[in-house]
Amino acid sequence: MTIGALDRRMLGWSALFVVSQANIARLLGPAASKVLAVQTTWSAERYRQILASMDETEIARFRSHYLPDFVHPAIYAVALRAGARSLADKTPLSPAATTALAVAPVASAAGDYIENIVGLILVDNREQITDTVVRATTVVSTVKWVLAIGTLTYLSQGFLRVWGKALLR
Repeated sequence: MTIGALDRRMLGWSALFVVSQANIARLLGPAASKVLAVQTTWSAERYRQILASMDETEIARFRSHYLPDFVHPAIYAVALRAGARSLADKTPLSPAATTALAVAPVASAAGDYIENIVGLILVDNREQITDTVVRATTVVSTVKWVLAIGTLTYLSQGFLRVWGKALLR
């Protein structure tokens, strides 16, 4: 099996995703786990507790990750869509799978943008942290993760199947 243009595009965008993710992790440092905690909490009280547990350095790190995190969703959406195109070039996909693989990364990225905007607003406007806002944002975050990880899982199993067949030839 040769590496074609679609494969190179997928590999390039995937590498860019890894670099972007590593950069965000570097910027967050020890505050990374708290970002995940605010993305998955269901109450305003807990959201405030998490923010209150951060010292000034962690809050600065938290804020600093948003600039690259406004580029990151586009990167992973393009990487996942490039993966879908590459897989479709190697094996037939159903129309439903093709549509899902086209829509899910974009919907995930849109959710990530919503989550980022809300998080950036709430870090400096804690009086706006309400159960309704937190729960809605957590739903968006959860859907974002399910769509992105679901797409990656589908692509991974598809490529493993294709590569397995190629190895058996």
